[in-house]
Amino acid sequence: TIVLCTPSEPYVCIGYHQDPEHELDLGYCREAGLPVVRRETGGGAVYLDQRQLFAQWVMGDGRLPARVDARFELFLRPLVATYRAFGIDARFVPANDVHVGDRKITGTGAARIGQAEVLTGNFLFDFDVEVMARVLRARSAPFRAMVGESLRRYMTSMRRELEAVPDREAVAAVYRAECAAALGDELVPGALSAAELDAVEAAERRLGSEAFLRRPGGRRPDEVKIHEHVRVVESVVDAEDGSPRVTARVRKGNIEDVALTPAEERAP
Repeated sequence: TIVLCTPSEPYVCIGYHQDPEHELDLGYCREAGLPVVRRETGGGAVYLDQRQLFAQWVMGDGRLPARVDARFELFLRPLVATYRAFGIDARFVPANDVHVGDRKITGTGAARIGQAEVLTGNFLFDFDVEVMARVLRARSAPFRAMVGESLRRYMTSMRRELEAVPDREAVAAVYRAECAAALGDELVPGALSAAELDAVEAAERRLGSEAFLRRPGGRRPDEVKIHEHVRVVESVVDAEDGSPRVTARVRKGNIEDVALTPAEERAP
């Protein structure tokens, strides 16, 4: 099954292995009226709204390559081809990104859920950098500022790449044709049954519940991954003449930008 969908309202979604207290500014999310849910696939925290079209593959055993890298390459092939059909020079960047030049335009996630292998990705028609930077938890103002600047520099969208944003249904139609070509099979339009709709509603309640949202997640150093090659990191360095806070953008293992501030400085 291939699902194409768009959120009915904005919300924030964290990856299965993340800790919401560590990843998000939950106070801001509440003030902004942004629901927070945990998905059952991996990846990082993301802001979702009506300017994105999500593609989800739900496959049974044997329908996808056994190797993870080959699985992502197959899944991203029609996404890349669709972007290219609209004049965007997109390319697959292993392990699971789509880039235009050095900017990311699509990220993906994967998981085994029940008896299904699930892959998720999206078409980014437009992207609100300011909200994305704000929903993320930041211990200092320089960290938040560098995350925002890095998102503007290393993320892109159809609006940024094209003179006019293409029609959503036109993008969906091309994507369906590219999926059929990639899978070597005919796509048959379908609709959710009553039982499936009930299951969707039950899953929505579970994924948005406090119990599921607050389940233990992994903790990482203070960093935000912008894309496969770019991260913003922060650390406090012990020194005899004070403990400066070091905020840096690291690209392909090299420090591209750095800021030193007093360790006690907090994010707004």
